[in-house]
Amino acid sequence: MTDDEEQEVLALLDDEYARRILIAASEEPMSVDRLTDRCDASPPTIYRRIDRLEAKGFLDEYQEFDPDGHHYKTYSTRLERVAIEIDEGAMDMDVYRRDEDPADRFTRLFEDL
Repeated sequence: MTDDEEQEVLALLDDEYARRILIAASEEPMSVDRLTDRCDASPPTIYRRIDRLEAKGFLDEYQEFDPDGHHYKTYSTRLERVAIEIDEGAMDMDVYRRDEDPADRFTRLFEDL
């Protein structure tokens, strides 16, 4: 990672709402409405953080369909961990993301049809 990328990750993880979203969406996929309630934040705040988290690959987005024909998006945490090593005057950061299980991906794609 470049220094700029490391600084972006640190700034994002320093954001209280971004952390709340990651924690809540790690339990189960959640819609913006549920994240708004769980994180005690306004929808615009949640949407801004979701955009930033998705841009870094920390969240996955899924399309959900209601039986009444409506659809909405849910978000699930993809970030697994961030490791920071400081040694000999330098900092090294590794970001680990969860890979979606191929069977789960197939099931999700089939359900979306």
